Parts: sequence; C-alpha cells; structure tokens
Amino acid sequence: MSDAPAPGPRTGPRIAIAHDYLTQRGGAERLVLSICRAFPEAEVHTLFYEPEQTYPEYRDVRIRCSALNRVGVLRRDPRLGLPLLAPFASRMRIDADVVIASSSGWAHAFPARGKKIVYCHSPARWLYLPEDYLGDAGRLDAKRVALTALGPLLRRLDQRAAARADLYLANSSVVRERIARVYGIDAPALFPPFSPDVAEGPQEQIGALAEWTGPGGAEGGHYLVVSRLQPYKHVDAVIEAFRRMPERRLLVIGKGPEGERLRALAPSNVRLVEGLSDAQMRWAYARAAALIAASHEDFGLTPLEAGAHGVPTLALRAGGYLDTVIEGVNGLFFDQARPEQIRAAVERAERAALDPMAIRDHARAFSEDRFIQELRAAAASVTLR
Repeated sequence: MSDAPAPGPRTGPRIAIAHDYLTQRGGAERLVLSICRAFPEAEVHTLFYEPEQTYPEYRDVRIRCSALNRVGVLRRDPRLGLPLLAPFASRMRIDADVVIASSSGWAHAFPARGKKIVYCHSPARWLYLPEDYLGDAGRLDAKRVALTALGPLLRRLDQRAAARADLYLANSSVVRERIARVYGIDAPALFPPFSPDVAEGPQEQIGALAEWTGPGGAEGGHYLVVSRLQPYKHVDAVIEAFRRMPERRLLVIGKGPEGERLRALAPSNVRLVEGLSDAQMRWAYARAAALIAASHEDFGLTPLEAGAHGVPTLALRAGGYLDTVIEGVNGLFFDQARPEQIRAAVERAERAALDPMAIRDHARAFSEDRFIQELRAAAASVTLR
C-alpha cells in the first residue's frame, strides 16, 4: 500500500477504484488518474504497483495491492505471472458501495461487496486477440504454451466476471462492438479524456535532442510516435518508413518487449526514448510536425494529446482512431500499417497544412471535466438500482 494520507470524512457512497496493474506509463494508467480526480477519496486496488515505472502522481493515492506485489520480478513485468493472476485476482476483495473497475482483463474480476461499474479498455487481448498479444512468439514460447493450456478456463472465468457487473462501459466504439461479441453485453461508450498533464504546463527539453529534432512549430520538427513497444503497435513499420525518408526525423517514445529489436532496427534518423516526465512529453508533442499512429488501438488517445498542442495525427484507418481523428480536421488516415503508406501519408500531410486552432478545438471536446461529470453520473445511477 502507498503512504498517501487517509481521506477526510465521507459524505456519500464509498467509492473504490480497481485497475489491473500500475506498472507502466500508458493511456490506461492516465485514465485511472482521471478516475482518481473524479473520486479523490477512493482507494485504488490493483494486482501490482511499481512506483518507478508508472506516473509519480500515484504516490499521492492510497493503493492496495495483491500479495504478488512482493515478488519484484512480477511487479516489474506482470506477464511473467500469468498462471497466478486469475487466482490472485479472485482474492482482491473490495469493500465499498461502488467499485469502478478500469479493466483490460483482470480488474473486472475483483470481487466487490457493492455495485460494480466496469470501464473496459478491451476484453483481454491475450484471451480473445492472442496474436496481438503474442506477436512473433514461437510455438514453444512460455507465454504461448501457458495461454494454450489455460485459455479455455480463463475465458470461462472471464465471462462469469463480466456477467456480474452492474454496468459495463466501453472506452470506444470498437470496444463496444468487441464487448457485445465476446460477452453479449451492450456497453455504452464513454470516451476517455486526454490528460491535462500532457497538455498544460512548462516544457523540458529531452536531453541533447533539441538540435537533433529541429526547430519545431511552423519551421517543421520531428515526427512522433508515442506507443508501448508491442508487436501490434506496428512501430517497426513506422521506423522502416523513415529509413526511406532519411531527410526527416522520427522520435519514438515508449517502452516494451519490442524495445531491443526496434533499437537495433532504427536508422540514424530515428531515436527511441522512454521514461519521460510530463514536461518532457509536452516538449516532444509541442515541437512535432505530426504524430504517427499506426496501431490497432482500442481508443485513439494520443491524437488528442497531440491535438492539445495543435499537432495533427497520421493514423491507421481502424479501431479507436475512428473515434478521435476526423480526416482533414485534426489528421489524415492511411489504410494499412505499411511503410509505403506511412511515407505517403507524411508527404500528404506536408502539403495539407491543417489548421492548428481547429485541431485544438477538436481535442477540447474530449476534456477531463466532461469525462468526470459523466462518470459521476454513472456511479450515482447504479446506487439507485
């Protein structure tokens, strides 16, 4: 548990927050911070919490972890504990009037005494989209062997957990369709907000990259990828596109199991960095010529973060980007995550000159205030049932 102070006197229903694990800096972890701002007295329940790998704001939140959190190697990479996660998730008993579970696989299964709202980022990829999760893992890879053996049981447990929720919410249109297909649940979409921490505040240069990235703004800067380095994110296709454009620069921000391979793949006009502060993220976004988003995302969050800085997005025409990118307003689409299509999109964007003010206006429609208001209304509705 974290050392955050105990909350003050309670004036309404006891709210608790659940999340799979807090071990990285990604969109889901930022989303939980927004839920914490909606319910500042709530305690967060999670299987793992690694303070050095996630956002520092969690140090001010009360966090309760599973017993597995004592195992350092699992805390740093929860995927290594796959056979243990389901039984330990079933022991994460939460005593609250309303539990809001931010889930992409485990948190919706935490037992709750009161009502439960599941905010679903996606039904578990490793159960229902295993190739996205496994990538090029070989036939005898430990994760593939474990999923093959445990998959049928885990799917049964997962679907029982989904059926116990009082309200299911999807984070995007594509996830709403996926929830209906996998669980038979009609889950209204509540789009997540972009974080004000990425949009507002001072900027900090990233090491010695200022000269390398270029002047930014109207004079043109680097192109940007902000992504976990996993196979389905297609960062390798973006890197290959920039190998064919040596006069342009690409900055990749993220970490993940593909990191070592992608660093070996990167030509001299590509840089990969990780573990940035919010001030450094603001600097990277603000100076970018465009964000490139080539993955099959459940929700297209990074175009909104870029948009808060007036920066357009070149996005794969699929998934959550269909919710957050409007062609010709805040970005352009390409149809396949292939180097030649990404290169063509870069060239089209340089001719299009999209309006930074229109891009910012589009991003404001996905504000945190709007998200908090709608989530509080959902919590109030389930208490009346």
